Amino acid sequence: MTVTIKDVAKRANVAPSTVSRVIADSPRISEKTKQRVREAMKELGYHPNFIARSLASQMTQVIGIVMPSSADQALQNPFFPEVIRGISKAAHEKRYALQMSTGEKENDIYERVVEMLQGRRVDGVILLYSRQNDKLMKYLQKHDFPFVVIGKPHQKVEQVTHVDNDNVQAGKDAANWLIARGHERIAFVGGNPQYLVTVDRQTGYAAALQEAGLPYRSEYVVHAEFLQEGGQEAMKELLSLPEPPTGLVVADDLMALGILKTLDEMGLGVPEDVSIVSFNNTLLAEMSRPPLTSVDIGIFQLGYEAAKSLIEKITNQNEPIKRIIIPHRLVERGSCAPH
Repeated sequence: MTVTIKDVAKRANVAPSTVSRVIADSPRISEKTKQRVREAMKELGYHPNFIARSLASQMTQVIGIVMPSSADQALQNPFFPEVIRGISKAAHEKRYALQMSTGEKENDIYERVVEMLQGRRVDGVILLYSRQNDKLMKYLQKHDFPFVVIGKPHQKVEQVTHVDNDNVQAGKDAANWLIARGHERIAFVGGNPQYLVTVDRQTGYAAALQEAGLPYRSEYVVHAEFLQEGGQEAMKELLSLPEPPTGLVVADDLMALGILKTLDEMGLGVPEDVSIVSFNNTLLAEMSRPPLTSVDIGIFQLGYEAAKSLIEKITNQNEPIKRIIIPHRLVERGSCAPH
């Protein structure tokens, strides 16, 4: 015997229209009523026809995730699996599926996402990055398509819902940690300067030096990819200087891992010769040797809040623009020592 919405409504003692709204996860229905209806659905073995529902409502119940580069490269960095885990949790709670879009180059990513949107394959997208003059973000704004950015938008910040950390303060905190331990020659190893996260952390680093009366030395600022190889290249460049730094602010744990490897190959010890403060506090920071002092930026929460905010935008066109700041904290481990 086929179980219908009417059967569920009878069991839960509600109107059939209420069951439909519960299936659509309408915010107008109380959590108590939703729970009662879901229990009735479970008892009767009723499974909503989500395909029919999406066709009727012209909604796909799918969120698009846009990576900053190819999945092969991006997923080497533990930041992305963890932020996607947060997105997935929020999406699962609201019965949304995920679709990922990647590309080797910026133009590839742009074209694939535009195809995704024009084909109505997703209801909204989350950008896992924020870069300067991003044409994809401009396209999304122009066509009034629901999207959320993880990071700080380059322009029109007040017009874009975004989830971010206070990366200026985080960069400052990281540099101050080394300054407080007597380091004066402190370098900054950042990612691509096109990304706002790199710019903000570098700004905080520079502010900490200025407040401490230390010189800002351009040769101490190196940019590389957010990968282990990027860290290795950056460290070799810094060690070739007449006065190599004794302390490093490194914008990513994976880059810091490459730096540890390079220092070890050159017979230098951490923290005996060089102290390191990293970012993200991924499992790599805990498992590296020595374990890395790292700034925890709440990666899972960044993803969770981004997906939650996007679904709110999708289901309510009048949802206001939000700026959500996830707190950060510095986790002390063994990669720093007094100079």
